[in-house]
Amino acid sequence: MKVLFVGGTGTISYSCSKLAIERGRQVSLLTRGKTSIREPLPEAELIYADIRDADSVKAALADKHFDVVADFTSFNPSQSENAIELFRDKTEQYIFISSASAYQTPAEKLPITEETPLDNPFWQYSRDKAACEARLMRAYREEGFPVTIVRPSHTYDEGYIPITGRWTVVERMLTGKPVIVYGDGTSLWTLTHATDFAKGFVGLFGKNEALGQAYHITSDEWQTWNQIVGKLSAALGVEPKIVHVPSDLIAMYDKEWGDGLLGDKSHSFILDNSKIKALVPDFVCTVPFTEGIKRSLDFHRHHPALQIVDPKFNQTVDRILEHYARACPDGIA
Repeated sequence: MKVLFVGGTGTISYSCSKLAIERGRQVSLLTRGKTSIREPLPEAELIYADIRDADSVKAALADKHFDVVADFTSFNPSQSENAIELFRDKTEQYIFISSASAYQTPAEKLPITEETPLDNPFWQYSRDKAACEARLMRAYREEGFPVTIVRPSHTYDEGYIPITGRWTVVERMLTGKPVIVYGDGTSLWTLTHATDFAKGFVGLFGKNEALGQAYHITSDEWQTWNQIVGKLSAALGVEPKIVHVPSDLIAMYDKEWGDGLLGDKSHSFILDNSKIKALVPDFVCTVPFTEGIKRSLDFHRHHPALQIVDPKFNQTVDRILEHYARACPDGIA
C-alpha cells in the first residue's frame, strides 16, 4: 500500500507515518524540506514541494499514484479546494484531518458522537475546519471524491506539552510561580497520545466503508483540568500553586488564548469512540496521561531547544493574576 503524507513530521503525523512504516506501508512525505524536532523517518520517501504551490506539487507528483493521501495541512476551504484539484486522480482515499473542536460548542449532550452537529460560534479555526468538511463532502456526493474525515481532539506527543504556555508553564511550576487553571478546574477534558491516535488513523487506510464518513479518534480517559495540572506537577515533583480564573476574563487579556478556551478547552468535552472502534478493532489507547506527560518532560529535558520560556505569555499571566488579585483578594494564595 502506497501512502502519501502531506506533512509527516508534526505532532500527530509523525506518529502516524511511523506506525504506517512499521506496518509495512510504503510511505512518502510531501515536504518543503524544513527541519523540525521530528526528523523525517529514513524509511520514508521524501517528495519536495510546497503544498501551497499547486504547480510545484503537480510537478513533484507527476505520474505518481497513491492508495491513500493523508492531508494534515488544510485549514480553510480554499486549501481544501486545492486539495480536491491536486488529488482527484491521485488516490483511492483522501483522509482530511479536521478537528473535534468543530463540534457543537458547548455541547447540548455528552458524550459527543459523530452525529453531533458541527457548530462552534466561538473559534474561527473550528468553523474553517467545518467548512473544509462541507466542501469535501460535497465533492464526495457530486463526483465521488474519496474522502474520509478524521477529527482529532487534543493530541500530544513527546515534543509537545499539552498545556497552554507549554514549557513556560513548566518553568513557572519549577520556580514556584502561580499557574492559571480555567474556571474552577472541574470541566472534563480528553488528552490523547499521538501513538494511540495513530492506531485508529492507520487502521482506516484502505477501508472502502470509511469513504464519505467522519470519525473522531481520542482516548477514553476523561480528566478534569485540576487533575491534568496536578499530574503534570506530580511528574515534575512540585506542588502547584493553582489560581482558578474565569475563561471569559482570560479572553479579555489575550484573544488567541481566549478563543481556544471559549471555543474548546473551557467546556467539558468527552467523546464516544464506538464508531472508530467498530471499524478498527485494534484501536485501544494504552498511554495514560501520567505516562505520556512523563515522556514529554523527559524528551524536553534532553532537548534544551524545546525549553522555551515565552516572556509575553509570562507577562500576560502575571498581569491577569495581578488584576484578578485586586478584584478577588481571596482568590490567590
